[in-house]
Amino acid sequence: MKNFKNLLLVAILFVSATVLGQTKITGTVVDNSNQPMPSASILEKGTRNGVESDFDGKFTITTKSDAGVLVISYLGYKSKEVSFSSTTTNLGSIQLEESNVLDEIVINSGVIDIAKQRETPIAVSTISPAEISLKVGNQEFPEIMNNTPGVYATKTSGGYGDSRISLRGFDQSNTSFLINGQPVNDMENGWVYWSNWQGLTDVASGIQIQRGLGASRLAVPSVGGTVSIFTKAAQKSEGGSFFQTVGNDGYLKTGASYNTGINEKGWAFSVLLSRWQGDGYVNNTSGEGLTYFAAVGYEPVGSKSKFNLSFLGAGQWHHQRDVWVSIRDYQNFGEEGIDRRWNSNGGTLNGEEYNLRRNFYNKPLATFNWDLEISENLELNTSLYGSWGRGGGTGPRGNNFRNATLDVLPFRKDLTEHYLENGRGARNADGTINFDALVAENVSSTSAYTGAVGDYAGQLIGSNGFRDDNVNRAVLVRRASMNSHDWYGGISTLNADFGKFNASIGVDLRSYRGYHYRVLNDLLGLDGYFSTGNENSAGQIINNVVKASPFNDTGLKTAKMDYYNVGVVGWQGVNGLVEYNDEDKITAVLQFGISNQSFQREDYFNQPGNSPISDTKDMTGGYVKGGANYNFNEKSNVFFNAGVISRQPLFDAVFPNFGNAISQDLQNEEVVSFELGYGYKSSKFNFNINAYATTWGNRFLERSFPIPNSSNFGTAQFKDIDVQHNGIEGEGTYYVSNKLKLRGMFSIGDWRYTKNFESSLFDDDQNLVGTGTLYLEDVKVGDAAQTTASLGVDYDLSNSISLDANYRFVDGLYADYSIEDFDTADNDGALKLPSYGLVDFGATARFTLLGMDSSFRVNINNVFDTVYIAESNTNIAADADSTTWNGIDVRNSVWFGFGTTWNASLRFNF
Repeated sequence: MKNFKNLLLVAILFVSATVLGQTKITGTVVDNSNQPMPSASILEKGTRNGVESDFDGKFTITTKSDAGVLVISYLGYKSKEVSFSSTTTNLGSIQLEESNVLDEIVINSGVIDIAKQRETPIAVSTISPAEISLKVGNQEFPEIMNNTPGVYATKTSGGYGDSRISLRGFDQSNTSFLINGQPVNDMENGWVYWSNWQGLTDVASGIQIQRGLGASRLAVPSVGGTVSIFTKAAQKSEGGSFFQTVGNDGYLKTGASYNTGINEKGWAFSVLLSRWQGDGYVNNTSGEGLTYFAAVGYEPVGSKSKFNLSFLGAGQWHHQRDVWVSIRDYQNFGEEGIDRRWNSNGGTLNGEEYNLRRNFYNKPLATFNWDLEISENLELNTSLYGSWGRGGGTGPRGNNFRNATLDVLPFRKDLTEHYLENGRGARNADGTINFDALVAENVSSTSAYTGAVGDYAGQLIGSNGFRDDNVNRAVLVRRASMNSHDWYGGISTLNADFGKFNASIGVDLRSYRGYHYRVLNDLLGLDGYFSTGNENSAGQIINNVVKASPFNDTGLKTAKMDYYNVGVVGWQGVNGLVEYNDEDKITAVLQFGISNQSFQREDYFNQPGNSPISDTKDMTGGYVKGGANYNFNEKSNVFFNAGVISRQPLFDAVFPNFGNAISQDLQNEEVVSFELGYGYKSSKFNFNINAYATTWGNRFLERSFPIPNSSNFGTAQFKDIDVQHNGIEGEGTYYVSNKLKLRGMFSIGDWRYTKNFESSLFDDDQNLVGTGTLYLEDVKVGDAAQTTASLGVDYDLSNSISLDANYRFVDGLYADYSIEDFDTADNDGALKLPSYGLVDFGATARFTLLGMDSSFRVNINNVFDTVYIAESNTNIAADADSTTWNGIDVRNSVWFGFGTTWNASLRFNF
């Protein structure tokens, strides 16, 4: 009994001492306009003890000691340390200073190049995580960048994830896209397929757009700029969320996330899972997908290392609209004008939506980061990554044009009655495809096979050319063109800090294999398909199909048809940096890099009697770039940068005409760029303006081209193509009051070709048949708006309700013309499309529900349902006899932008 009393006394004293050593600290986190900052991180320095601020920016933390320091941080703002004690428990308002530096993410590593305002001498814009989560909704991910200078993003044909983005007039293949510092541009064609990254809306924690040369230390940088996307990582604070989004045309997304926070041993775990589905704004473009994300962070106590492993992906399928539509057909299908939803690809099969074009893909990306502090002024940052893309897109296969009932493409509404009266095309009266009738025709027009290939006698066999033994060549099946890859890479940088000087040396290594082939996807009633695409055999009957689903077998080991080749690309690069920064007035930086790219092609179908593997072609490239920033005072700064890049050509330039022969005319592209900028920053007003001049020369293009004095087309290989991109850009923010904020930007470009170009012209047998000339001197560059501007307003009705609106203006948009439009000297130049302006509106409400911080968001895009052309791929100039729409000849094939769309999101944080 006595021992029990002693133990009880000790326990009481221990608890009392513990309680006395703890202190409840309160405060409110606000930004530089005194607006509350929800979800700011509050961490007791030297411990793992932390909380997050609520929707009003308020927090309460029970500290482990009665005196110490709290570290307050928020993405895009400078961290702040605030002292507390048992006598100072209410810290009041804690104001954080905006830095536009995305350095508050656990995943941040020295391999990720983040530009800093008033330090890094480049033009840069940052999009916060709040803006991403609130304003994207069911919009395409690139569209969140449309209010950034120099950016032009569109939905293209309108299928989920089929969007694209240009930066300073340079398309996606000439703009670098990084996810957590890892390059994601395709290693063969340089493109980015946004349908592979549908889940970025859910996991992105910030975007930085570096225009022009950028701060990236990749072995060879881009031409237009660098877009760095940062995902969530193993979060510092414990918590989770549940979110639900609904939108126009049946859009529905449901998701949840959870973070464990960092435990006493330094481990942290985060996970996110979401699923979306929708019918699509464009007719017959439904889709669905699953986003998955997980991250593990480890900061060993007392260690100088940090580790983070992340894994993300977004398996999806969606129907597409790949056949360009003329303005005339948009009008013909519209009851009272333009029907922007018209799609000639789709219809129904067995009562369900069916489309000849269906994209399906799953591209998981795994990244492992290791940051090692070797000494006080020496750090090694290493990132290893792997990506395994599997999937492709479907399309028609077969000589269906030989059968009028199966001839469903191309299609014009003004010929509907003629088609129906003459039994031509399996079309319904509304122009959609009757796939049930198409299947019935496939079956009824095919006789029983009588050949001796395998055990297929008596079955219904179709083909696209083979016609013996009762094989029907006038059929239509759906094939799948597969484009899978295995991609591994590593980036490692050694950083040294010598006071005002910083230096680094790094390596950039990549290994890529891309698999390209076709397989059967749907026999549409037949039993098999006779393929003669493999020149190493007399043909084979294929009856196994690959499902058009991102999580199914993608046919890498399945019988293939039409073509089968593998692209192999290797990359070895070294880069270096020397920087001077006095942290007050001057920052100067010099960067350089050199790389070797190796190209090899394996063709298993079209090299009869030869080795399927080509020779290896190695090409060296590199760059030198530098610049300086000077701060006149705390408000004003000026910067400049300049650089020269020698960039290797893309894979198709090395192996033209889909063959294994290496081009004899290979040369590196040459890029020269110069930029000058000024910035102003105060507590009420921030403004940045810059001018740039970029010359992009020695480009290679391969296009179909009309053979002189013939009705046939050949292949033209153009080299030494030069373009000049000049422009001026600006953006700013004005805090009118604590409740009202104005933001705006403008971008004015002058992008044009510098001269005429000649080429060698080959026929289908690769015989030289002549030359071709492009008369492009001073012709405007197409496919991206050269003038854009926007003005937005954010207004807080109260601490819990806010409204925002934005107006965006687009001008100087030219058609993405085909090169044969300029094969004569008297051409009309590039077709300029009509300018347009769009208004978007949003509202956010923050509240507490069942003890959880919650929010509700509504977005309405294109509020006034403006009808506008977003892009055109034809260049038909109007004349006196033309029928026009807004001055544009209606024979032009265009993509109209979407009309009014909306989405609403509900989020609960716990």
